[in-house]
Amino acid sequence: MSVIYILLSISIMVAIVFFVAFIVAVKKGQYDDYYSPSVRMLFEDELIKNQARKKKSITKEKQL
Repeated sequence: MSVIYILLSISIMVAIVFFVAFIVAVKKGQYDDYYSPSVRMLFEDELIKNQARKKKSITKEKQL
């Protein structure tokens, strides 16, 4: 039974360490993405065109 208490305490300590590391990374801005939003607007038109082409090809296949 004492082994369970030891393993439980170790797992809680590891979880706390990972949680603190995550909070520190977020506060330092490691997950901030400043590049993608500026580039996304450039490729948005291509995505819309590709979707329109797929819809046209599907409707043509259905007509045949």
